[in-house]
Amino acid sequence: MAKVVVLGAGISGHTAAAHLRRKLGRAHNVTMVSPSQYWQWIPSNIWVGVGKMSVDQVRFKLRPLYKRWGIQFEQARALELHPEGNKAGDTAFVTIEYTDPARKGEKAEIEYDYLVNATGPKLNFEATEGLGPGKFTHSVCSCDHAEETWKALQECFDRMKNGEKLTLLFGTGHPAATCQGAAFEYALNVAYEIRQRKLLDRAEMIWLTNEYELGDFGMGGAFIKRGGYITSTKVFSESVLAEYGIRWIKRAGVTKVEKGVVHYETLDGTKGTQRFDFAMLIPAFSGVGMKAYNRQGEDISSDLFAPSGFMKVDADYSSKPFEEWGIEDWPSVYQNPVYKNHFAPGIAFAPPHQISKPMKSPGGLLITPAPPRTGMPSGVTGKIIALNLADLINKGRTDFRHKASMGKMGAACIVSAGFSMRKGQAATMTVFPIVPDWEKYPEWGRDLSYTVGEIGLAGHWIKVLLHYLFLHKAKGYPFWWLLPE
Repeated sequence: MAKVVVLGAGISGHTAAAHLRRKLGRAHNVTMVSPSQYWQWIPSNIWVGVGKMSVDQVRFKLRPLYKRWGIQFEQARALELHPEGNKAGDTAFVTIEYTDPARKGEKAEIEYDYLVNATGPKLNFEATEGLGPGKFTHSVCSCDHAEETWKALQECFDRMKNGEKLTLLFGTGHPAATCQGAAFEYALNVAYEIRQRKLLDRAEMIWLTNEYELGDFGMGGAFIKRGGYITSTKVFSESVLAEYGIRWIKRAGVTKVEKGVVHYETLDGTKGTQRFDFAMLIPAFSGVGMKAYNRQGEDISSDLFAPSGFMKVDADYSSKPFEEWGIEDWPSVYQNPVYKNHFAPGIAFAPPHQISKPMKSPGGLLITPAPPRTGMPSGVTGKIIALNLADLINKGRTDFRHKASMGKMGAACIVSAGFSMRKGQAATMTVFPIVPDWEKYPEWGRDLSYTVGEIGLAGHWIKVLLHYLFLHKAKGYPFWWLLPE
């Protein structure tokens, strides 16, 4: 009997666990370790943050589902990996600390033959002084954060109704933050709600971003087909923000937040401040901070993790100029090269390099978006790891037929721009591949047959439909496995 442990019940981890159980059957053990009792559909946190959905509409409890599936569930966080075991035995194990109220703070060890590290990111608010919930800005990175953000936004609406003019700030809260798309989406939804309430004359809305040009999104921007014409995501993003009455500050790395004031530095070395009454800024991401030890108890974290805390996989992590990186440097099976029974899908793997060209201010501050870490690639990588492990365990196959390099994988993103079944909008964008391939597509870097962008009501309907389809899939309802990642 093989023992597979999955760390993290987000999109990639939950997907991996579901397919592992489906493919392995009950002859093998699958254990899920996750600090939260809930699974949540993170893309819909945007709507929680504007009051269009409740927290319970975007999440559900995991334990009943895993009991039905035959997956052992431990509500806990992973602290340490021991891939060689210890002096007492050579069986690999992970040290966990329970977050379950019934066992909170208690530590335990779980043995494994194979480990899927799907811990996702640490929301590293601490990397920017004054950033985040409980301090001076808000977040939509979790449904709980989004719920609190909605409460604060309602207060802003009330103040504007009473005649106050407020400044609302959206964007990235760290010079190397990623996930610009989520902040962009939230900004558009807030702007839509302000327009619906006829408060535009009392709202100054600002987009503050570390992107060199708008529409970079951590992937160096893109050229897309729109309405039969080729345009850039720069023009696409600028036109959407302008339509919604949002001005922008680009090439800006936030260095500090105080009550009502953001401090930032731009690529030309200018240091500026921006006053705000409400701010939703995305933090930097890092690994969750797990350590690793060999059988003698020596720290071997550097064998498994990059300095960022994300797990090393089958990628090229060598140091070389940005211009020399290519799609062949990106991982395809997400397997650690030293401990080959360890895998990391989704956000948990360490990208080998930037997709957007690294840029620094004269003072040496790196102001460049990190590579995007979105839901679709997370689901795909979780699935291919599960399929490869199933082949390995069931058939002894080590050739790993299932691959998903971001240099050969496309992605679709639907950015809500206002929730309404009659008047809502969403920007629908697809890119192929995620990492541009300048050798295969020398003119545009991507295949324009599959790199397109449109905005309209139909996109909103699709976004709503996907919300319910992915909840259906995540809950393991009939034929869930037929739905794509």
